[in-house]
Amino acid sequence: MTTHENTSYAPEHAPRLDLAKLAPEVFKAMVILDAAARQGLDLVLLELVKIRASQLNHCAFCLDMHTKDALAAGESVERIIQLSAWEESHHFYTEKELAAIALTEAVTVLTDGFVPNEVYERAAAHFDETELAQLVSAITVINAWNRLAVSTRMVPGHYTPGQFKR
Repeated sequence: MTTHENTSYAPEHAPRLDLAKLAPEVFKAMVILDAAARQGLDLVLLELVKIRASQLNHCAFCLDMHTKDALAAGESVERIIQLSAWEESHHFYTEKELAAIALTEAVTVLTDGFVPNEVYERAAAHFDETELAQLVSAITVINAWNRLAVSTRMVPGHYTPGQFKR
């Protein structure tokens, strides 16, 4: 958690459901879908996308998981911290990463309307069609994971990097 002692943390909440146990076929299918969506994408870029979607969806469990996975993949603490303010901190990221992050926001926050053409075209300028298809798939999958984790109140803080990888 932190580097200083604090014994007055609030108690953890209890999860509502154990999806892996109660709907194992759905959980297994999600793990397989996640693995398929990751193919051909840079691991660090993918973790940035997953962190940003999880920030937008307020998914503490997935934030814990993908922050740890990003650090394990060599991502810097500074870039992870700056991700929630990426538009103002754009100098921390490559143009390709910025295009992926912008697409992640557009796909995740559909309540703002459709994915704008300029956002899609920006991503298309940095990813070939296959990569773009994989990226849109990965964004869709993390949004599904976020909804499952938030709905079932999965508890953050206990994930070990690589724990759910297929």
